[in-house]
Amino acid sequence: MEQLTSCLKQNNISNFTSFPSTGNDPATYYNLLNFSIQNLRFTDPETAKPLAIILPETVEELVSTLKCCREVRFLEIRVRCGGHSYEGTSSVASDGGPFVIIDMMKLNKVSVDSQAGTAWVEGGATLGETYSAIAEASSSHGFSAGSCPTVGVGGHIGGGGFGLLSRKYGLAADNVVDALLVDASGRLLDREAMGEDVFWAIRGGGGGVWGVVYSWKIKLLKVPKVVTGFIVNRKDHVAKLVHKWQYVAPKLVDDFYLSCFVGAGLPDATSTGLSATFKGFYLGPRTEAVKIMNQAFPELGIAEEDCKEMNWIESILFFSGLSPGSTISDLKIRHLQDKNYFRAKSDYVRTEISARGIHTALAILAKEPKGYVILDPYGGMMHRISSEAIAFPHRRGNLFTIQYLVEWKQKDNNKSNEYTAWIREFYNAMAPFVSWGPRAAYINYMDFDLGVMGVIDTHAPPARDAVETARVWGEKYFLKNFDRLVKAKTEIDPDNVFSNQQGIPPDSSSLSQGVSIAKI
Repeated sequence: MEQLTSCLKQNNISNFTSFPSTGNDPATYYNLLNFSIQNLRFTDPETAKPLAIILPETVEELVSTLKCCREVRFLEIRVRCGGHSYEGTSSVASDGGPFVIIDMMKLNKVSVDSQAGTAWVEGGATLGETYSAIAEASSSHGFSAGSCPTVGVGGHIGGGGFGLLSRKYGLAADNVVDALLVDASGRLLDREAMGEDVFWAIRGGGGGVWGVVYSWKIKLLKVPKVVTGFIVNRKDHVAKLVHKWQYVAPKLVDDFYLSCFVGAGLPDATSTGLSATFKGFYLGPRTEAVKIMNQAFPELGIAEEDCKEMNWIESILFFSGLSPGSTISDLKIRHLQDKNYFRAKSDYVRTEISARGIHTALAILAKEPKGYVILDPYGGMMHRISSEAIAFPHRRGNLFTIQYLVEWKQKDNNKSNEYTAWIREFYNAMAPFVSWGPRAAYINYMDFDLGVMGVIDTHAPPARDAVETARVWGEKYFLKNFDRLVKAKTEIDPDNVFSNQQGIPPDSSSLSQGVSIAKI
């Protein structure tokens, strides 16, 4: 630790805190560590803690921080943007090795050029900060990304980034036109310098494993002056409504997004017991939204009084999950209001689930009030973009995703094993009804149950069998794009400096045969 501290100070980096055993104030250290850990499972006292948390404030400090971390042998690096990693890979090192966190929260500037229709977004910005900056600069532009405002842009785009505008404009990563990446050698590389293979990989190939993305250049997207949103809960005929939803939502016009939440005790539910909550978003006025719904899904019974007209940034707040009374300025708040313990899994559905499958899911959901599923519709632009356009591959043929979730509070943490067993049972029971060959998953809903690399040696390239080990889960996340990701990793990070338990490993056998490492 002394070596790292000395190097940071020599480079005039003072914004860091070290593990309390080194004499640092414990309160400062733990407040900073836990501030961006969004899943309370990773705040457990027994979880390994970083030797230091470093918060670079300029790109020069970011480069120097990385170089200092690399000077210390056997020190793993975790890059944290928003802290929403489902398996905590931005905040913990599960193999128990010494590690540091490079926290990007001070690198959160968003520079909007509304005339050019682009913006540079630093890697530590949140979605809420990004959306707010865009809205302040233009009333006619938006961006296609997720609905949770505290999610970090860096990790979100790194995994793809699905959101309410994705059926119209694709993922967040589909709308990235350039990036500035700090590689393992401390070089700052733009799209041309990093090469097209690496630029392809950082868009949807998973966050934190290619280098540190200092900034993303995103394409702004046209939004109308008036959009419409609704959130309605239905307790009657849940099975029939969910069954019908899967025939409707993926086939709606591109301007319409209609998701479905199913479970007992849903946050938006008006009563207890098993229910379905439908969240609709339409790029147009309320009368058109109601007309479309009544034609395509009359069983849902959407009326004009269910719908709210607003502008785009108001719709971001509407679907943000922030508490009642929140204002648009609250989108910039980085601290998640209601943190819980949770576990999650994901599936893709390519053929509508049978009535038997729906009843199977509902029976399991009825057993656990703390569990629920989120069904997100694909179709539209998601079907028209090639599965090879960026690293994210889940395109044509996918009707929707299933996100399985179970959340609990501190007082129930003694039952964590029961919740884990429940969600695994649920996932296993759904196998006959979802994608196969392989059974696909979404990297932004990372799930270590799919397999992990084990102990990571950051100072030696993995053996060839590491690539085959990673293939077990890598092809579930990336399908046929997995091998190209290995190629890109071998080019940009042959020593596997940026790694985690489900990171893409470099191909050391290619290195030993003299394959070019970089096109820079």
